[in-house]
Amino acid sequence: MSESRPGPDLAALRREYGDRGLDSPDLATDPIEMFRGWFDDTVEAGLHEPNAMVVTTVSADWRPSARMVLLKGVDERGFVFYTNYESSKGHDIEANPAVSLLFPWHDLQRQVRVEGTASRVSREESEAYFASRPRGSQLGAWASPQSRPVASRSELDELYDAAESRFAAAEVPLPPQWGGYRVRPEVVEFWQGRSGRMHDRLVYRREGEGWSTVRLAP
Repeated sequence: MSESRPGPDLAALRREYGDRGLDSPDLATDPIEMFRGWFDDTVEAGLHEPNAMVVTTVSADWRPSARMVLLKGVDERGFVFYTNYESSKGHDIEANPAVSLLFPWHDLQRQVRVEGTASRVSREESEAYFASRPRGSQLGAWASPQSRPVASRSELDELYDAAESRFAAAEVPLPPQWGGYRVRPEVVEFWQGRSGRMHDRLVYRREGEGWSTVRLAP
């Protein structure tokens, strides 16, 4: 019986955060404006895929599930991402539209956390986005039975080849089972790392047509 190799000491892994700070006067009038400002900072800083976010859903039998997804739109209505509606996340959202989003911008010692309700975007909006995707990604949307078991990588390759042949002489249309979700935020938290683990956490909460803000202890 081979000896197990000691892993890293997780308890000893730590990094001191800076004193950049976030206070109430720094907040924009609404969380979408604030998010856009912070997002611009991530782009300027050259972060890899700053629009990557963790989407957490809860199934009909109350089992949580999380995965990385790319944000593809944000405006006053909410945060938009695209997926196969027949995927695990799609089934979860149809059963329970309450979701959370997390943007882990570690290099800037920042996080943004969103709690809200997801609903499908219009077919027209999904078609417009789908048309902007690279052709390979369009074919992949037709080929992949997302979240369902497949026998092998070869089976996936065969499905992709079949989609490529099917649309060889045509534009690739939007698949009927594919489209976007918009998450309407109810709570948006902006987290800024601080020294001594005394982090800044400022939260917007929806109140009627406006927003209230509160500071949370780290």
